[in-house]
Amino acid sequence: MIELKKDYKWAMVVPTSMGVRITPVDRQPVHCTGTFMMHVTSAETNVASISSFLGLPVKVLTTFVKDSPVARMIKDNLAGRHMVYEGIEVEQGGPWGFRHQFNIADTGHGPRGPRVHNDRAGEIGRTLNVKNFDLPKLFGEEGVQILHLSGLIAALSPDTSNFCLELARAAKKYGTRISFDLNYRATFWKNREKELSAAFRGIAGISDILVGNEEDFQLALGIKGPEEGGKDLGAKIESFKEMIGRVKKEYPDASVFATTLRQVISVNEHLWGAIMLEGDNWHVAEPREIHILDRIGGGDGFVGGMLYAILRGWEPEKWIQFGWATGALATTVVTDYGQPADEEQVWSIWKGNARVKR
Repeated sequence: MIELKKDYKWAMVVPTSMGVRITPVDRQPVHCTGTFMMHVTSAETNVASISSFLGLPVKVLTTFVKDSPVARMIKDNLAGRHMVYEGIEVEQGGPWGFRHQFNIADTGHGPRGPRVHNDRAGEIGRTLNVKNFDLPKLFGEEGVQILHLSGLIAALSPDTSNFCLELARAAKKYGTRISFDLNYRATFWKNREKELSAAFRGIAGISDILVGNEEDFQLALGIKGPEEGGKDLGAKIESFKEMIGRVKKEYPDASVFATTLRQVISVNEHLWGAIMLEGDNWHVAEPREIHILDRIGGGDGFVGGMLYAILRGWEPEKWIQFGWATGALATTVVTDYGQPADEEQVWSIWKGNARVKR
């Protein structure tokens, strides 16, 4: 079991680079439509949304472009998600200066897979710096139960790599538990492999919870991946367990390891499962069929649900169950973050109960 701080102001703190996602309506490709939806996004707030919508206090550490209408949209959205945010305002520096990232993505449909285009030039989040936050106050005076870090932020720039490392070290000093979702992205790592490998290993070495898929563990931490086992997810579970065993041997201070399992039948139909090692105890959510509106954010939803269950002090068996269900929930909405109405809704998803509630 994971022991959490007793006296705290924040259940969860997440550092992040906020941006917006632009998505064609009616499942159309980007180049085939003239009508788009735009909503606020970041992987880290996707995770934290499960806790914030279910009533736990969440704080976001970020940075904003001063006087930007997109920054205003982001602040209003975070407030609407019941999140407190902290971050300095940086001058744009003219039309070619800083901005909040744009993520341009269609959902795909049937046999046509989703395509995502990241437009991150001038991203303000790359300037995140530890000097702009009072870490002794945050972790020492106010108190934080879980600090959730993502490899997306750790890999944005040398500044953000150091920012995440310093956050993790401060959290460790004050007894805050650290969750690290590796989120390896090849484009972020290009020509920076040695630098980022050291940073990721440093964070993983003091983390309590490590999450990642087979690619994350192999490419970010250098762990041998699972053996090839065909397309049958059920047959792959044992090889995934062996991989997680190797991760645990390399990072013995962590007590929880988790990975999701996904088999894509079509864009709109997936088999969805998960594996979690808690201490020496294995917990498996066997792959089940789920129907997809938009797959982006499902993995973040899983992590968010698992962390919520840990924060609530439930038995470990329920951690993976709740995470499986919140991951499935996130794929049913047009935003890439889950917005659970209550715990009952999540447990109904786990139980396969889709009946109307009046």
